Amino acid sequence: MNDQVALAKHDAASAIEQAVINGNIAGLTPEQRVVYYRNVCDSVGLNPFTKPFDYIILNSKLTLYAKKDATDQLRDKRKVNIVKLERERMEDIYTVTAYAVTADGRQDSSIGAVSIAGLRGDALANAIMKAETKAKRRVTLSICGLGMLDETEIETIPDARAPQITVKTVEPPAGNGHDDFEDMPGAQTERKCTEQQRKMMFSVWKKLYGDVDGFRTWLKENYHTEHTSEFTMAQASSVIEALQDVEAGQPA
Repeated sequence: MNDQVALAKHDAASAIEQAVINGNIAGLTPEQRVVYYRNVCDSVGLNPFTKPFDYIILNSKLTLYAKKDATDQLRDKRKVNIVKLERERMEDIYTVTAYAVTADGRQDSSIGAVSIAGLRGDALANAIMKAETKAKRRVTLSICGLGMLDETEIETIPDARAPQITVKTVEPPAGNGHDDFEDMPGAQTERKCTEQQRKMMFSVWKKLYGDVDGFRTWLKENYHTEHTSEFTMAQASSVIEALQDVEAGQPA
């Protein structure tokens, strides 16, 4: 029995190793994907239960991309400060360059760009905020040494698409210290956002812009849904934090 367990662990480790080398995790079993996901989170010091990464099919390969929770946690844990934002409009393109500095003095910069052709009012405001969001998140990933896409970049890639992955809730591998995998990507159950969170999202947006229809447009562009009832508690918190950043005078 011990030999069988050892062989199973060796096979799982080999499969994950090949996935890392080839940059394609499609061949992993659901259980192996959970282990791989957790290992990625552990390697950069992120909490896997906040779902900082999600899956995307890119160039026919299944891989991970960084969500808002990833960059928010990285800035906090790595003490990354966004020290300057430079904005520029070049005909129909609006760009924002974000400059970041770490606690040990390392510096980096990245550009976020969006098309603003034909946009006016709330749509234009949303695009400008999106460029700032892209810049901040991209420089955070860059200065932290993570060579992966941010979720704001996914929709601009023609062949990128969300995978159809069915992952059952699984028992944690022995000795990993976690007893609940319900909040891992692909798990069957997630806690829906509360009514208080929904009211907070609308309240902060209305205070900032007044137009609730613009809020639904912003949700669709940034979170791929117009209905707050579809949000989990973590996603709702992400939206509220983004809006509160704007309210505090900081780019989202």
